[in-house]
Amino acid sequence: RPLSATSGAMPTHGVGNLSGLSLQEFVLVGFEGELETRALLFAVFLALYVVTMLGNLTMIMVITVDTRLHFPMYFFLKNLSLLDLCYSSVITPKALANLFSPTKVITFTGCATQFFFFCLLGTTETFLLATMAYDRFMAICSPLQYPVTMCPSACTHLVLGTYCGGCLNAILQTSLTFHLSFCSSHLINHFFCDVPPLLQIACTNKALNELVLFSIGGLIIVSTTLVVLVSYGYITVTILRMHSGTGRHKVFSTCGSHMIAVSLFYGTIFVMYVQPGAVGTMEQGKVVSIFYTLVIPMLNPLIYSLQNKDVKEALCRLGQKHA
Repeated sequence: RPLSATSGAMPTHGVGNLSGLSLQEFVLVGFEGELETRALLFAVFLALYVVTMLGNLTMIMVITVDTRLHFPMYFFLKNLSLLDLCYSSVITPKALANLFSPTKVITFTGCATQFFFFCLLGTTETFLLATMAYDRFMAICSPLQYPVTMCPSACTHLVLGTYCGGCLNAILQTSLTFHLSFCSSHLINHFFCDVPPLLQIACTNKALNELVLFSIGGLIIVSTTLVVLVSYGYITVTILRMHSGTGRHKVFSTCGSHMIAVSLFYGTIFVMYVQPGAVGTMEQGKVVSIFYTLVIPMLNPLIYSLQNKDVKEALCRLGQKHA
């Protein structure tokens, strides 16, 4: 829909404005199609979101209530569930509403706010997954030092550090992106406010933004991936030296779930933001985005609960207590 009724001469506005239009709103194009198609997408997205909410809330509740899970690994897992809960909630409700909205409008402030929290939570999760790998490394490779190294205060500081890193990246990306001039169009060809579609409609020089996106994004992904690979390299060597088959199985089940979560999240983020040209069109980008905004937050609690014996036992105890 038009953003302004002003007609006639259209002067180019400054930062944060559309040429000839007072930039108070964007339009999220999202997913187009017939009513039946949009109804199907709505049902699928709603089901994914409900399972995400229930799964992650259950993980948070179980780990909080069950004192047998008050260990560093589960402290990090609880924070991962909280991130997934918030991460999906930043995107999904607006995407669901827009499937049947005639306007699909999001305000400039709303778009910037959504983008900030999306970037904050996504970057924080990237750092947190690397922190969880380091925690497993210390627990398996240095069990005697583990209680001292990963004491409650150290775990709290590590989690706060992941949020600080996410906040810094979010501030940088948001300030650079929303200081561009948007004069090509007010239509964002996506179902949420993200960097690639916003850069597409910007009419000023985007070289700095693209450089920061690829360099900072690449640095974060590469550095955290190295932490994960090095940690699991040492863990693999330690496992191979174990004589107990039961011990090997327990370690593999615990670490395997984390590796699945890391591979899914890092893989989609790398394809979307770090590898230029990996996503050919915005339609492909939308599909990739569904994975890390809807599917992965839904899968994480399932992966950790199904692969982890302690979590399954805690769920059974909670069910028996409730019964």
